[in-house]
Amino acid sequence: MSVLLGRDTRVLIQGLGREGSFHAARMKDYGTAVVGATKPGKGGTTQDGIPLFDTVAQAVAATGANASLIFVPAPGAADAMLEAIDAGVELVVTITEGIPVQDMLKVAAVLETSATTLIGPNCPGAITPGECKIGIMPAENFRPGGIGFVSRSGTLTYEIADLLSQAGLGQSTCIGIGGDPVIGLPTPDAVRLLNEDPATEAIVIVGEIGGSAEEHAAEYLRAQGKKPAVAFIAGRSAPPGKRMGHAGAIVSGNQGTAQSKVKAFEEAGIPVASAPSQIPRLVREALARR
Repeated sequence: MSVLLGRDTRVLIQGLGREGSFHAARMKDYGTAVVGATKPGKGGTTQDGIPLFDTVAQAVAATGANASLIFVPAPGAADAMLEAIDAGVELVVTITEGIPVQDMLKVAAVLETSATTLIGPNCPGAITPGECKIGIMPAENFRPGGIGFVSRSGTLTYEIADLLSQAGLGQSTCIGIGGDPVIGLPTPDAVRLLNEDPATEAIVIVGEIGGSAEEHAAEYLRAQGKKPAVAFIAGRSAPPGKRMGHAGAIVSGNQGTAQSKVKAFEEAGIPVASAPSQIPRLVREALARR
């Protein structure tokens, strides 16, 4: 098993509506153990072969679920996350977008004293190829291997994973962390997990303009990096002062610019691709220099 999820992961769905049902079925097809779902008032019944429970606590007690995937609409998503955290779920992945920042600040405060790891919100999820997929990413783009991958961009997660797979560079674990201003697992923490993972041979970091997460990740790898790494920064051509893409892609002064992120990685000895297509070559070169 690589980081966060693997063959022993047992997943609960919170929000088994149209989207939740569709992706739960894709996850089951992939081999992920989807063991239950919450639907208040429907406990004791099933939907699409998935047992339903009134609460997360009941589902955890009955199924041993240790992960949760949240599709609950934005107004109720924070409560869904807090319920999963309170039930002791180890890994919570929140796909929902449009969650107010003030709601996420409440969740972040609870996470500080919790053993739960939250991925998202507004993210594609995570996958350990060949073992377990939790989220909405297309499984056919991923292959088992030794490249750890963390990305703030959902679409680039799929594109770059496919480029790596086509180049024969399979992945250990891929984590789409989301690009909102307040997220559960920021880039430096995801990089730290991959850096400490025995199954990961090299790390690919896909960042975006805005914030300082990539600079902190570069600083961490410069001091404690055990694996070669390659980076890519989306938004390098964004006009100065413009807010681009995710709500988290906000540049303030000289902080959070593409230039500051590229500089931080290069000073840490981490090559930065100018286009996604360059990443497989840079990864091969980084592995050869080990």
